[in-house]
Amino acid sequence: MAKFLSTTALSKEMKIPTKELFGLLESTGLIRREENSTWALTEQGKAKGGITKTHPQHGQYIAWNENLKFDSILKQLEEDKNLLTATALSTHFGVSRFRINPILSEIGLIQKSLKGWVLTKLGESAGGKQFEHDKTGIPFVCWNEAILTNKRIIETMKEVQGEATPEEKPEQTQEKTGFREKFEAKLRTADGHYVRSRAEMLIDNWLYMSEIVHAYERKLPIEEDVYCDFYLPVGKVYIEYWGLENDERYRERKKVKLSIYEKYGFNLIEVEDSDIQNLDDILPKKLLKFGIQAY
Repeated sequence: MAKFLSTTALSKEMKIPTKELFGLLESTGLIRREENSTWALTEQGKAKGGITKTHPQHGQYIAWNENLKFDSILKQLEEDKNLLTATALSTHFGVSRFRINPILSEIGLIQKSLKGWVLTKLGESAGGKQFEHDKTGIPFVCWNEAILTNKRIIETMKEVQGEATPEEKPEQTQEKTGFREKFEAKLRTADGHYVRSRAEMLIDNWLYMSEIVHAYERKLPIEEDVYCDFYLPVGKVYIEYWGLENDERYRERKKVKLSIYEKYGFNLIEVEDSDIQNLDDILPKKLLKFGIQAY
């Protein structure tokens, strides 16, 4: 004979906070909140083995076939218990807990909301999961253990702590062969960067004179070994200058890079060769789309 457990009893047996279990059952359509704030069983809930029972003192309540705890819905909730918080990540990587979320934001895994932190498309692909604090409603993100072995995150944490890694040496990266080896960065910009073309120098100087913080040839925060032309930490925006449209290998490289930007949902500004002489008109409009004001 099947054994039935109240939602509260089921949560205790599974060692899951009762409020979380009620929230999950509601979000998956198994129960719904009535106008008088009581819980009612839905047709979906009945199909999952839910029944309504009556207690002599407390009245009606919902009970579940104990086999529900083996259902994929609840197994997901159990898996969530093993997710890592930002504090756990800070302990693992030896970084201050006050710095861990800004670091994850800088590489595009999360972004700052009005209060708290919100998961990005890239963060989701890296094993992040969005939550809200029960009392305040402030959003926060937890992480699958796979993030601890994520190549780009490990590199970033070492960079933050001033540790050199083999991947940081230019001669060992894929993009330093072929195209980047052929066009060496010899042109010095106003802020001290060395770039590969006059057009890149003009873009770099424009950003510097506009007081927009930027990085040149920053590695994208992904497993693929790909570099952008410019990266703006404010707005998490990448700028790509396309200058060799007549070169077949270059066009193929452009196609691959664009597919990567689209795959991860990165904010991208494209600058064509014809835009270089009109940066004062072109860049402010493109930047404004990402909330960046150019003065």
